[in-house]
Amino acid sequence: MASAAEVIVGGSAPKTVPLNCISLSEPDITKSVSLLKQACQDSGFFYVIDHGIDQDLMEEVFRQSQKFFDLPLHEKMKLLQNKKHRGYTPFLAQTSDPGNQTSGDYKEGYYIGIEVPEDDLNAEKPFYGSNLWPTTDILPGWKEIMEQYHKEALRVAKAVARIIALALNLDVGFFDKPEMLGEPIASLRLLHYGGKLSYPEKGIFGAGAHSDYGLITLLATDDVMGLQICKDKDARPQVWEYVAPVSGGFIVNLGDLLERWSNGIFRSTMHRVLLDGRERYSIAYFADPSHDCLIECLPTCKSEADPPKFPPVTCAAYMLQKLQDAYADASIYSKHQP
Repeated sequence: MASAAEVIVGGSAPKTVPLNCISLSEPDITKSVSLLKQACQDSGFFYVIDHGIDQDLMEEVFRQSQKFFDLPLHEKMKLLQNKKHRGYTPFLAQTSDPGNQTSGDYKEGYYIGIEVPEDDLNAEKPFYGSNLWPTTDILPGWKEIMEQYHKEALRVAKAVARIIALALNLDVGFFDKPEMLGEPIASLRLLHYGGKLSYPEKGIFGAGAHSDYGLITLLATDDVMGLQICKDKDARPQVWEYVAPVSGGFIVNLGDLLERWSNGIFRSTMHRVLLDGRERYSIAYFADPSHDCLIECLPTCKSEADPPKFPPVTCAAYMLQKLQDAYADASIYSKHQP
């Protein structure tokens, strides 16, 4: 059972939180903006469907992800995440909620960013560079499939960001600027959760409670329940609600930078993963602004009565600090860091 400091809604048959569903093929943009605005103010989570990514491609990405995670550990460790945040992260390497976890997250992952050649001037920036790829003799066609999905997911993220801009009373192309999603830090992360049981009262989680760092996250999952959200992190007891998977669609959530941009009007909500003994696969796509993008309160989100709540910060500085916090105690990771 959960500790006295939290309540999990549901049990053996978990009750799921109702979320607004936004269709990217909806001709009435006013309807989409209204649904999104309501969701962003309530929980920062919503569904996106009719996004235009071929279902066969999405299923193939899941198949290829499983093929990678099925490789022997020594093969995966050859692709250990480098200083550019690309590559493999082992089980327990990340601790999403250091204050409440007794061990790292019981998940392994693989990061793929936008490919930036080493001789490109931008390659000096922390989140730009070359990706790590399994060799073609081990996983033929793997690189091409992931690059295709990466490109498609960025297109969807930009489409969602345009609706967000309208919901914040900004120009529709506000987030399309080069310093924002025109030259983004965009990362595809393949995730595999092992077939273990989570014990919140013992500090054991598939992924500990955290909020995402950047602008928005697109999450595709298999049909195994596990994702939970807590709308009010300061409530006692905390109330955790399950988010149901959506076949062929995305679970979308807002990140910290959008909460800062909107002066807290739009919410970056705490979430975590509880495991029930079954393996679980998901594919996360983090769409974040460029390195040097200054995140400061938007003109449409402040007034004399509601001044800016957060100091300005660049995207790269904020994200680097959050990553350092998450991996600070991961000796299994730092020991092997290239």
